[in-house]
Amino acid sequence: MSEQIDILIKLPEVCRQVGFSKSTVYEMIAAGNFPMPAKLGRYSRWSQLEVQAWITLQKSTRQAA
Repeated sequence: MSEQIDILIKLPEVCRQVGFSKSTVYEMIAAGNFPMPAKLGRYSRWSQLEVQAWITLQKSTRQAA
């Protein structure tokens, strides 16, 4: 069995992976179009698996159009 390990990533890494600015990421979260971060005290971290799933969804939507 190949179990994926999920890690929590910081906003700069999220921005690098999706190619958007910090403000765009937060706008998409507010609109319900991007995974919400996990709040760890005052810090926000994103699930690597959720970000990758979002990227995969965007690619599949593009291919279906």
